Amino acid sequence: MAEKPGEIFPQALVDAFRAAPDVPAFEFEGRTVTRGEVLALIAGFVRHLRGAGLTAGARVVLDTGVTPEAFAVRVAAHVIGCQVVGLRPGLTREHLRDILARDIDTVVTDDAASRTAPAAAAAGIPLLRADGTPRSPAPVTPAPDDLTARGDRNGIGVVHLTSGSTGRPKGTMVTYGALSQGWALQPARWTDRTRRLAARYERFLLFGTLTSAVMFEHLGLALLGGGTAVIPDQPLRFPEVFAERRVTACLTTVPRLYGILDAVRERAVDTSSLRALVVAGSPLAPHRLAEAAELLGPVVHHAYGQTETGMLTVLEPEELSADPGLVDSVGRPLDTVELTVRDEDGRDLPADRTGEVWVRLADAFCGYWEDPQETAEVLRDGWVRTRDLGRVDARGYLRLTGRTRDIVIVDAIIHYAGPIERVLASHPDVDQAYVVGVPDERTGEAIHAFVVPQPGATPDAGALRSLVARELGEAAVPAGIVGLTEVPVAPSGKPDKAALRALLTPR
Repeated sequence: MAEKPGEIFPQALVDAFRAAPDVPAFEFEGRTVTRGEVLALIAGFVRHLRGAGLTAGARVVLDTGVTPEAFAVRVAAHVIGCQVVGLRPGLTREHLRDILARDIDTVVTDDAASRTAPAAAAAGIPLLRADGTPRSPAPVTPAPDDLTARGDRNGIGVVHLTSGSTGRPKGTMVTYGALSQGWALQPARWTDRTRRLAARYERFLLFGTLTSAVMFEHLGLALLGGGTAVIPDQPLRFPEVFAERRVTACLTTVPRLYGILDAVRERAVDTSSLRALVVAGSPLAPHRLAEAAELLGPVVHHAYGQTETGMLTVLEPEELSADPGLVDSVGRPLDTVELTVRDEDGRDLPADRTGEVWVRLADAFCGYWEDPQETAEVLRDGWVRTRDLGRVDARGYLRLTGRTRDIVIVDAIIHYAGPIERVLASHPDVDQAYVVGVPDERTGEAIHAFVVPQPGATPDAGALRSLVARELGEAAVPAGIVGLTEVPVAPSGKPDKAALRALLTPR
């Protein structure tokens, strides 16, 4: 049954903009775009999309950049109740063709040179341009129907695409009902912890892509908290952008954090405007979190989440200051998240026992796009299997130990990459460590490690092997250890293990 008008995502966002039309929503290319101007853009795009025949349930592919107009056209599609599929950067032509073959109604682009246009034409899909609306229209009062959300609570609101590293891009589907209960997108559900974070987002640095699930939810947190999204000029320079744009909040990956810390350590860099640097996406070595807190001050938030679930846990800087022993933790679950650790048979484990992390929350995804088998593997009786390994202490703090599928099988014995990486990174000469498995004629697979040294240090491979043998046993010792000046990074911003593995695989 369709949701009553005004009770569904993105109505809370629209209403917040309507309540403060003169407040800046975006800073972009030297101009300020107010919330009233964004509402006018949204209303214009609603009329544009409806004029093209789109109605609730229509599947719309968005190929747009990071602009106020791109934000407005996505919100407009949600107001109508469309299924939004956002193309992420880095898709191959094969992946693009695969997506467009999945019963798409319309492709919307704001890039005249986009390769999506010819691909859509080849697939016989109508193409709409999202750059025809004036960039800064005069504030008007849109018709009520143009800004009343019409999505179906049980209908799919968005499909977030993953990297496609396993072959076919995987999409996580989120219903309008789940979006309407999102921890960041629904102020009525905000808790004290969420409000504390939102208060730091006065000037949120918006970059990368609006199709990222995590970036969009943190953008929503900033806008719903009364903040402004600051879209920087390109090329983006970290960490100088913080002072240049008076940034108070930024979402960053671990590799980018490493670059920020290296710069701050090497030269005078002004980061005094920062109030929240949220680090997520991949494991962060404890010594690096401690260094970040020392160099940047009480602004670093260590977060954990997934595309399937959004943010799940966060370690606030005040918690780390009060207890430095939490440096290896990703914090406590959000108040909207139920989290447990289970054994291989799905039974709950007591505190401090390592197992797979399972979560339950109202705003989780409802399944993988056109992949019922993978959906059945991950969704179990209302719970989401994260396929991450970890343990929870008596106070509720989560410590991650690896991925259930980030493994190397040597002589039929499973070795998790995470523990080996942590042991290697604990050596005083090692800054970062990454472990991959490569084919081996004798053992099936072999463990290989890549290490980035501390500045001025030269890690001794023999000492590193001895350390792993002492901590994890001889069977876990890497067959090879390679030094790198920096780790390759995937388009997602995470360390690219496929690229690391390719360095060891003969062509």
